[in-house]
Amino acid sequence: MAAPPAYALIATDLDGTLLRGDDSVSDRSLAALERVARAGARHLVVTGRPAPRVRPLLAALGCTGLAVCGQGAQVYDAGTGRLLWSVRLDRELAEAAIGKIEAEVGQVFAAVDQDGVDGLTLIEPGYLMPHPTLPAVRVGRRDDLWREPISKVLLRHHALSDDELAATARAAVGSLATVTMSGPGTVELQPCGVTKATGLALAAGHLGIAAERALAFGDMPNDIPMFEWAGRGVAMADAHPALKAVADEVTTSNEDDGVAVVLEGLFPAGRPGHG
Repeated sequence: MAAPPAYALIATDLDGTLLRGDDSVSDRSLAALERVARAGARHLVVTGRPAPRVRPLLAALGCTGLAVCGQGAQVYDAGTGRLLWSVRLDRELAEAAIGKIEAEVGQVFAAVDQDGVDGLTLIEPGYLMPHPTLPAVRVGRRDDLWREPISKVLLRHHALSDDELAATARAAVGSLATVTMSGPGTVELQPCGVTKATGLALAAGHLGIAAERALAFGDMPNDIPMFEWAGRGVAMADAHPALKAVADEVTTSNEDDGVAVVLEGLFPAGRPGHG
């Protein structure tokens, strides 16, 4: 009987990590994930994208199991098309948080991800989508953002850098929400206490896999809680300095198949599964 793999769970961020800049997954990365599956380990997508924006990518990856979406606010079952778990961001808390931020930095521009497997991404006037490939619906005024329950708010500022906006927002909102920065032009407000780690811990518990047997890949500060939870964290070559500072290892970039580079060393070709 073959020995079980050192890591039973491979958790990968999408943007800037597993995905290339054109939202594709390379053949090399797909082959590496096939090695993971043959060895009996599980692959979990852990992403800031909400479930509706992840479903096509999961299909391309051949994923039929769980995925952690919406910065940990959603655990989605690709096999059944259902959310096993979701947390909503209260409208009043969201509005209060934005008000506190604007009191410090002036006008910000907001978008929201609606809750649910068919939820929309709504953007108010002035908000520019950081990922032009992601579909969004423009609304006429900010009040229209709240017409259905939401899982998170996305914020942009005309002058502040992402790091500056995130730091100011974190200080301003306190316990009203969790503030994360997940990519260029992407500062977000989530339900207080919700992170990628909380969603990943729920999914891993559902699978019966302990944290020390999890290997996580990421590139941005929103991946820090995931790295702190997992047994090992691997940052991409062009990852944010804050993530590199807590990573156990740095691999090559997403364009150079950094996830595959690590997985090929851990899961040699042809390794049989265990039973």
